[in-house]
Amino acid sequence: MVVKPKIRNNICLTAHPTGCARQVYEQIEYVRANKPIGGPESALIIGSSNGYGLAARIVSAFGSGSNTLGIAYEKAGSDKRPGTAGWYNNLAFEEEAWKAGVGAWSLNGDAFSDEMKEQTLSLINRHVKTVDLVVYSIAAPRRIDAETGLIYSSALKPIGKPFSSKIVDMQSGVVAEQTAEPATEEEIQHTVKVMGGEDWMKWIEVLHAGKALSPGAVTVAFSYIGPSLTAPIYREGTIGKAKEDLEQTAQSMNERFAGRGVRAVVSVNKALVTRASAVIPAVPLYISLLYRVMKRKGIHEGCIHQMYRLFRDYLYAENPKAPDSQGRIRLDDWEMREDVQQEVMDLWEKVSSQNIEELSDIEGFREEFLRHHGFGMQGVDYDSDVAV
Repeated sequence: MVVKPKIRNNICLTAHPTGCARQVYEQIEYVRANKPIGGPESALIIGSSNGYGLAARIVSAFGSGSNTLGIAYEKAGSDKRPGTAGWYNNLAFEEEAWKAGVGAWSLNGDAFSDEMKEQTLSLINRHVKTVDLVVYSIAAPRRIDAETGLIYSSALKPIGKPFSSKIVDMQSGVVAEQTAEPATEEEIQHTVKVMGGEDWMKWIEVLHAGKALSPGAVTVAFSYIGPSLTAPIYREGTIGKAKEDLEQTAQSMNERFAGRGVRAVVSVNKALVTRASAVIPAVPLYISLLYRVMKRKGIHEGCIHQMYRLFRDYLYAENPKAPDSQGRIRLDDWEMREDVQQEVMDLWEKVSSQNIEELSDIEGFREEFLRHHGFGMQGVDYDSDVAV
């Protein structure tokens, strides 16, 4: 079928197989063009099909020559509709990995479930015996608790009081005002259950008990802090509570596994266009302004650049850069520079529907959003039939 982008409420409902493969290839080529990294022999990526998880898997395989195992929850295409972007990303990655002579095995299913954890143990035992790196990169809207069967759904809301802010419609460029009502206590608890560190801890417990972790194994999860502009809806909101829980889990993990050969770290990454960030109030507008400033200064990075820097400068460096006072890796260091944030703040005060194309990089936001779904890639004929 001919596949075109269908966007509703800043959510893209379609993905292009060839385009998805192309954007995976481009990330691989970036890593290949840079200096190899003495990274892990084998890596497990939980949430391997998009964004930071996919980029971490690419850096592991093509920067360090690692065998990788990927866990994702994606949908294949049918005769009626294309599959998800992550489905096609995984296929493209595996094909290129095997061509390069590095092992790549994947499982498709619910990472929160006990069944998926057991299947992963079996996969590790069959192919690599143990893993040196575990990346936890789950961005899910809901979670079914494996023990109780209860369903938890995350919420993107402020806490304590309403939050009013400028927003932008990604497609039209219309800047407007939106108010988000505060979360209930139940919504806060649900969001922590879905996006916090509880499941990350369960994964490490299962892997350790199953003797699937190499001595000195590292596990890393991703967090975000961001500026005061987005703090009420992000760091001080429901997602922020979940990220605080994730960061506390890393500390608890290090205490629990002290002397048992497991080290847990949290990487605080920069704001990027992802399927998740596109639907958080205020964030798309902030990112559009941030991109303009960082690109002009020559310090803009995408997921693959961030993950390459994470491996090169922190996880596998001979002399790793120092973490912050809370032990977190700060890959958001360039975003949070004072000069960058001041310029973004100045633009935020001025931006409107009339000048957004001039003051922001809204076009770059649109392009990157579409690329995540395989659209807008050079060399791809989007008017031709493609097998989905």
